Amino acid sequence: MTFTDPLILLALVPVAALALAYVLLQRRRTRYAVRFATLPMLDRVAPARPRWRRHLATGLVLLALGAFATAAAGPEMRLRVPYERATVIVAIDVSGSMDAQDVPPDRLTAAKEAAVQFVRELPETVQVGVVAFAEDAELVAPVTADRALVENSIQNLRSAGGTAIGEAVFASAAEVARQAATSGTTADDGSASTSRENGADGAEDDPQAAEPIPARLVLLSDGFNTAGRSPAESVQAALDAQMPVSSIAYGTPGGVIGAGGRIRSAPADDDTLRMLAEETDGHFYRAESGAELDQVYEDIGSAIGWRTETTLVTTPLVLLGLALAIIATALSLRWFSRLV
Repeated sequence: MTFTDPLILLALVPVAALALAYVLLQRRRTRYAVRFATLPMLDRVAPARPRWRRHLATGLVLLALGAFATAAAGPEMRLRVPYERATVIVAIDVSGSMDAQDVPPDRLTAAKEAAVQFVRELPETVQVGVVAFAEDAELVAPVTADRALVENSIQNLRSAGGTAIGEAVFASAAEVARQAATSGTTADDGSASTSRENGADGAEDDPQAAEPIPARLVLLSDGFNTAGRSPAESVQAALDAQMPVSSIAYGTPGGVIGAGGRIRSAPADDDTLRMLAEETDGHFYRAESGAELDQVYEDIGSAIGWRTETTLVTTPLVLLGLALAIIATALSLRWFSRLV
């Protein structure tokens, strides 16, 4: 926590002095009663009452004063809040190697289940699109807020063909660019067209409208690029779309596909996927099991769609101080028939 006016925290010094004075006064009062009162009169001078009652109301008042003093200093906290708008493309490798069963029941089934759960846990303000890639890349669900459509698109994926990692990045970047270009025309209330008519004035009235929509590609692959343009070529497309890539190398190194004499290994290309993430300011992950993949998606989801901003927390502290003061007054009236 930081403060806009930290010097005002010096107001806590007299509050602490009051607390110390109260403690000293209570000790003095007890010694005075014991020294000068006869035993029969002791109960009248210092009547026996539950100690916690006698001190609780005063303690609450002191806490209220402390809350007010802290609030006056302008406390700020860094909080995670969802973006008003954000775009996530989920790209899933559906090549033949995704039939490998080193991740039970098989790689593709486990990947689809993890991806669906990932989509469900994204903030509602995030729009999602889906790209499937094998010999080529296909946009199977355009960027949308319709989560049911996205989930169905993922569940309907089937394996076939080779692995076109680079094409998946190009297709994702194209969809992000299309969505960014058309985002100002989709408002139902006509506000977008009004903004265009107002030109620069409209942008000044709504600074967020001028900001690019944050976008991220989450790409999962279990093999080497065997078709289409190379991942290295796709890096610039991702950078142009301002789309960091979170790449996931999926499957175990010993994973195989095929049967009989046609068995072949199906390892992921860690180096290429790591390069793709690092060159686009994204993150590289490895997942060798369904549980690990779930954790990877959870880690990515905790970062995607959220931003950290500094927020004043003056109001909660003021409300806390008021609540403490009211409770202290009510208890004092109830127990002692007087204000604190």
